[in-house]
Amino acid sequence: MNHIVAAALMGIASALPAHAADKDIVDTAVGAGNFATLAAALEAADLVSTLKGDGPFTVFAPTDAAFAKLPTGTVDNLLKPENKQQLVDILTYHVVPGKVMATDVVALDEAKTVNGKMIDVQVDGGAVKVNEANVTATDVAASNGVIHVIDQVIMPPEG
Repeated sequence: MNHIVAAALMGIASALPAHAADKDIVDTAVGAGNFATLAAALEAADLVSTLKGDGPFTVFAPTDAAFAKLPTGTVDNLLKPENKQQLVDILTYHVVPGKVMATDVVALDEAKTVNGKMIDVQVDGGAVKVNEANVTATDVAASNGVIHVIDQVIMPPEG
């Protein structure tokens, strides 16, 4: 394992609260202030109670800016009740069972998500990507897991 990469990942500046370990994943993200779209999506998909559960969970959390990169109307469309299953599929693609810290992520080539599909993990120097999303902050502790912040919404493969 490359300890330099792990140290670089852990050194990435985070906009999340420093003492979040006493809050669950949902409350930690909501408290950060830049995950309102993710919070609304979790609520629309009825996943809030799940991510407030025991876990542990590893969440690759897209920021509001990441959701804003989606084509116009995508988020509004996904939040409609008739598209709930598609929203669930997308959101559960951002969650890996267990607590996978940055030092573990850099040793992976892929990880199986809660929805059953694999995400690719690429490490290049001090940069880490999950699929095409850049990991911008790591190891944000929560009482029931860990959050790694990403700059894009990742979409599960079809089929």
